Amino acid sequence: MSLEQFMNEAISPWMREGGPENEIVLSTRIRLARNFQDEVFPIIADEKDLIRVNNFFKENYHQTSFRNYGNFELIEISDLSNLEKRVLVEKHLISPYLAKARAAAALVSENEQVSVMINEEDHIRMQLYFPGFQLATALEEALLLDDWFEEQVDYAYDEEKGYLTTCPTNVGTGIRASVMIHLPALVITKKINQMIPAINQFGFVVRGIYGEGSEAIGNIFQISNQITLGKSEKDIVADLQSIIIKLVEQEREARLQLLQKSQTRMEDQIFRSYGILRHSRIIESKEASSRLSNVRLGIDLGIIKNVSHNILNELMVLTQPGFLQHYASKILTSNERDVLRATLIRERLMLEQ
Repeated sequence: MSLEQFMNEAISPWMREGGPENEIVLSTRIRLARNFQDEVFPIIADEKDLIRVNNFFKENYHQTSFRNYGNFELIEISDLSNLEKRVLVEKHLISPYLAKARAAAALVSENEQVSVMINEEDHIRMQLYFPGFQLATALEEALLLDDWFEEQVDYAYDEEKGYLTTCPTNVGTGIRASVMIHLPALVITKKINQMIPAINQFGFVVRGIYGEGSEAIGNIFQISNQITLGKSEKDIVADLQSIIIKLVEQEREARLQLLQKSQTRMEDQIFRSYGILRHSRIIESKEASSRLSNVRLGIDLGIIKNVSHNILNELMVLTQPGFLQHYASKILTSNERDVLRATLIRERLMLEQ
């Protein structure tokens, strides 16, 4: 797959597949941080050191394949325009940090399910995505990918501390397990305000759709572990599994309560959002995200019929600033983006009829 193909599809192929609990859990990700034993860590490395690591991946992994994910394409970050970088960030194929990193690259699988960031905060940050709630499967596949790289890479590893990383919070297993979850009912009932501090107390963090420092737009939250040292990968994933199961239960209960106590009000809110998205000529990003969240809730509750279940995933990416400007093939003003966003949403919803 070429860079152009990665850029032109708003929704990655793997996102079109169904997954367990996917009416609430959008996706599961496992990320592993690793470094070369005999190379200076990226944060203090010279340009030549970083280029050497980059070239290693180019020579050994470009156009290779791992299991059933398709061939890897190595993308040099320095070859990308600012707009192309932004689109790849919006698709979660690279991080905002990698977009600004020196001598950086990304290995992306053909189905976009595997993305390996090279010379980010660490030499290697491999991440695997799965639709729905699939933590155990994602961990198993991530560890197989880790073993595949370790056949040719000597990792920086300490017998007592585990895998050595640039940031102390990643030392140990180097794992970040995360789940992207849609919790509109818990937000509407304000129960989420009590749940977030409780989640934090168990060593997990609640962030927005683009990770650290990002806002939870469209009632979508990313739940991930903070502790990587002193627990095994399986224990970390098992603890996160328990938290997500509880959140899913609480969201389902909150949805049921809303329907029982104020069904007409709920239906009105959902159909108002649907109507605005169907007919508006200009819409800002935050409002679009909120309206799309309401429509997705309406689809999940069976209130809105004949609209794709994947519509939230697709339009959340398609209507982001980078993708809008890539679609238009030019830099747009804020007002122009709002107009194009409304147009694309209308056109996409018309396809559902």
